[in-house]
Amino acid sequence: MAAQSFDMIVIGAGPGGYVAAIRGAQLGLKVAVVEREHMGGICLNWGCIPTKAMLRSSEVFHLMHRAKEFGLKAEGVDYDLDAVVKRSRAIAKQLNSGVGHLLKKNKVTAIMGEATTPAKGKVSVKTEKGTEELQAKHIVLATGARARELPGLEADGERVWTYKHALTPPHMPKKLLVIGSGAIGIEFASFYNTLGAETTVVEVMDRILPVEDAEISGMAKKAFEKQKMKIMEKAMVKQLDRAKDKVTAHIEVGGKVKKHEFDSVISAVGIVGNTEGLGLEDLGVKVDRSHVVTDEFCRTGVDGLYAIGDVAGAPWLAHKASHEGVMVAEMIAGGHPHPVKPESIAGCTYCNPQVASVGLTEAQAKEAGHKIKVGRFPFIGNGKAIALGEPEGMIKTVFDEKTGELLGAHMIGAEVTELIQGYVVGRQLETTEEDLMNAVFPHPTLSEMMHESVLDAFDRVIHI
Repeated sequence: MAAQSFDMIVIGAGPGGYVAAIRGAQLGLKVAVVEREHMGGICLNWGCIPTKAMLRSSEVFHLMHRAKEFGLKAEGVDYDLDAVVKRSRAIAKQLNSGVGHLLKKNKVTAIMGEATTPAKGKVSVKTEKGTEELQAKHIVLATGARARELPGLEADGERVWTYKHALTPPHMPKKLLVIGSGAIGIEFASFYNTLGAETTVVEVMDRILPVEDAEISGMAKKAFEKQKMKIMEKAMVKQLDRAKDKVTAHIEVGGKVKKHEFDSVISAVGIVGNTEGLGLEDLGVKVDRSHVVTDEFCRTGVDGLYAIGDVAGAPWLAHKASHEGVMVAEMIAGGHPHPVKPESIAGCTYCNPQVASVGLTEAQAKEAGHKIKVGRFPFIGNGKAIALGEPEGMIKTVFDEKTGELLGAHMIGAEVTELIQGYVVGRQLETTEEDLMNAVFPHPTLSEMMHESVLDAFDRVIHI
């Protein structure tokens, strides 16, 4: 059977792959996308979306306990974990079928199966019906990543979980250990802790949320400890002894190893790129520590082969993958798009309190040789935050003293994952402090704190 011919073949239909395919089709290319498991990838099915659905349930549960503060009555407040999970899975399913619909609408050929690249410009797909041969001048790798497993700490689905098990838990943890305090670890710790699990977080670095600004990490730690979470920094889980109904963790802190008992463990120690079994080595693709090496335009160095999203390295964020997908599709169609700048991509963590940031931390700005001005504004100084009953948090902005360039913004508190985009747009438009000071922010909103934080950096703050 002759190979089916396309202008562009995308391997993987996560937020990088399906977006690349749709953009390519919009630009008049004949596009195929190959997916081995779920349309929408990890993000829609086992990542960003279902976790947010579960975190929303825990947030409402938390608020129900605070009903009295708001002059409301809520008695006998409880939860049904199965129903929480069911809602989360239904939302994932809805979005998964939405991706299928979008591909169809844009006339993208979607093929379910396992892809390999036997030669330049060729893709072979193992489907339920047999093998399909495809060819295209341009091939985009969007194969994503999976949870990293440390030797001895591997998940078993019973007592030791990855993110997938944590999204469909076999039981409600009473005593939970979370290994790793990046976004994934902290979100699960926050969810289960809010529902009443006695939660311990172990982080090997010197602070939790290690990619965030140190001051924000410190505030997050205080907030979590206030919620009775136990945080262990500069700590390492050396081994897990598994029994039928418990796990004994050997945790090393300051050179001393102590044993701690838990009934559930979530491992969230980073990710590994899905580069195996594709035939990349034979094509001459460079892979470094499980990630495909690319230039700023996602080119692999092999003519006509691109890599986007998680498989191409940090930051491991869905919105980065989508933007890279659009950029690559536009290049293939003959356009001249700008490369995606990692330092202008916001990171959001949906724990309670939320954390969001973009650009350089205070320490990074100093290291880069900037003379800086830093502004801070607390939630307690904002009318809307007090009215919402969310007086804890802060917005911090970092500017270059000479030019007034906004180098970075860092936030912790209610709804900051929505607020951060204001600064993202500002950085995209190369804004200065003057533009931000002259912008009129609506009252009463949480966004006014963004204004005040800028004013504070230049000693003009009004409300503190």
